[in-house]
Amino acid sequence: MKKMKGKKSNLYVTIPAPFRCPISMDVMKSPVSLCTGVTYDRSSIQTWLETGHNTCPVTMQVLQSTDIIPNLNLRNLIRHFSDTLLRLSPDSTPCSSQLISKQQVTYSIRNIETGNSEFRLNNLSAISDFARFSDQNREFLAVKCDLVSALVRILKKNVKEIEILETVIEILALIIIEVGVDKVNKLVNDCLSSFLIVLRRGKTSSKIASARVLESISLDSESQSSIGLLQVLYCLLIETDDQITKQAVLSCLIAISKSRKTVKHDLIQKGIAKTAGDILWSSITTAPVIEQIMKLLEMVSSCTEGRSAIGEDEKCVSGVVKRIMTKSTSGEATENGVAVLWSVCYMSRNATAMAVAMKSNAVAKVLMVMQSGCSGGGMYQMCKDLIKVLRVNSKSCLASYDTKVTHIMPY
Repeated sequence: MKKMKGKKSNLYVTIPAPFRCPISMDVMKSPVSLCTGVTYDRSSIQTWLETGHNTCPVTMQVLQSTDIIPNLNLRNLIRHFSDTLLRLSPDSTPCSSQLISKQQVTYSIRNIETGNSEFRLNNLSAISDFARFSDQNREFLAVKCDLVSALVRILKKNVKEIEILETVIEILALIIIEVGVDKVNKLVNDCLSSFLIVLRRGKTSSKIASARVLESISLDSESQSSIGLLQVLYCLLIETDDQITKQAVLSCLIAISKSRKTVKHDLIQKGIAKTAGDILWSSITTAPVIEQIMKLLEMVSSCTEGRSAIGEDEKCVSGVVKRIMTKSTSGEATENGVAVLWSVCYMSRNATAMAVAMKSNAVAKVLMVMQSGCSGGGMYQMCKDLIKVLRVNSKSCLASYDTKVTHIMPY
């Protein structure tokens, strides 16, 4: 337990890390474990699995089984911990079973910019714990107009303590929806360097929180932050080997690309085709990163310049083919990959792309997609178009490929 200086009413307790879900970072209501041994809140991990992921979010291991097992011991510990604290906190507001009272969190807000680093971190941690506990708590913090301004001032001060930056950003991620993206966006224009520090050096949950805030800001088409943000994120994408960081960065780049039409052209000029090729061919690239980079390539290939850049980069084209219909590639990533090939080979008829695709066994991969039944009407037509454009004739097309799916050749 951490204790703040001051009156007895200002005591607070930090929630033990094992009690928080690694995905939502909220206190778990129904803890369940995966086959990897990692425990999550049931609603969070079910959402993760239902959206097509086949990996453990923390370890990034491919799941041998998606069965979830209730962690009854941990659930009992969380309940016992909460009940004990409630008995020891008679001054807490009766309308909420929160671990920290509104009076205590108001005190913490007033003191996040005073005292030494430990004192400020304790106050920030109290606010973070308060925000994680419930929607009502986050709504309460949202109306504290001085909170966001104070948090942003901390980010602008080039604070050296990474723990303080992490906690500030985690609080912003928790309350950004209640506060309003517009308000946060106007304040964080000069704070990108702090986000970059956390994305480079922070723990996994903090990187995810950074991505959440940056994505929210990026979705605002009038955001001026997006201009400088693109340069920062792209440099980080190239320089880091950490897969969690890459996933967070790519998620932000996709969000920016959706809100700003010019971003795709900027990505092309920065060399996104080459960068994508390096990522797709890397042996350490995880399934979530593959899914994100395929999505970004599909978006870039929707414009003429993008199709040209991707088509002329042999490593990128072969990398896309390599990742289609593999054990670590989701159905969505496979369909994005097919869409990229369709754009550069069928739409643009790029000679380089078609030659590389043929050499990389693209025909067999596309036939596998058609046979798998995972392609809808539009995707199925893309596959047919690709088969048509890639084959010179049925014999020369498949002569060098060892495949068992040639019987479904539509021509």
